[in-house]
Amino acid sequence: MPHYRRLLLKISGEALAGPLSFGLDPDRVISLAAEVADVARERIEVGLVLGGGNIFRGVAAAAHDMDRVTGDQMGMLATVINALAFQAALEQQGIPTRVMTAIQMHQVAEPYIRRRAIRHLEKGRAVIFAGGTSNPYFSTDTAATLRGLEIHADIIAKATSVDGVYDKDPKKHADAKKYVEVSYTEVLSKALGVMDASAVAMCRDNRMPIMVFDLNVAGNIMRMARGEAVGTIIR
Repeated sequence: MPHYRRLLLKISGEALAGPLSFGLDPDRVISLAAEVADVARERIEVGLVLGGGNIFRGVAAAAHDMDRVTGDQMGMLATVINALAFQAALEQQGIPTRVMTAIQMHQVAEPYIRRRAIRHLEKGRAVIFAGGTSNPYFSTDTAATLRGLEIHADIIAKATSVDGVYDKDPKKHADAKKYVEVSYTEVLSKALGVMDASAVAMCRDNRMPIMVFDLNVAGNIMRMARGEAVGTIIR
């Protein structure tokens, strides 16, 4: 039996670019969608938030001289592009999927309505939450936390390029120590940087556990969903 009944999976936009410097790598999107589809077939309810860095990076130079609000709005629109691509890949796997956007665009996706999102999940549909929170100054980490709390997910699962939370950057320090479990307070006080501080604080205040795991290991999404120790748990 799966360990989690309902989870919120956060995947960065960069992960969807694969080896490309920006944009979408079709093979990477398909492989990730296949892993998520396997989880959905286990009758685990899956909500997703995808970052937009892979799309936004391609226009970042143009946004360099723009104000923060405009840049953030461009980033939120980038998440919609990724959501539509991932929806198509999931549905090719036979998983009914809905994209819900915080920014209304009726011809493209459903507007985000909390009760409707929960109903989709209960009916076995994967739900991709796009458009961030619709507000500037909030990251997709914060959007993922907000949606996870709203849909009463059992856990926020943050897929990264490392296999957990370390006391310092393992890519720069060979003696970096990995945590199997760490408290919200320690993550915040030591500025471990695994998620935005506002997202960690929201999880702490609402007792929402966070799992940080390596997305680059095939099968890790399923292992995480089954409650296996594949990364670091923050709680």
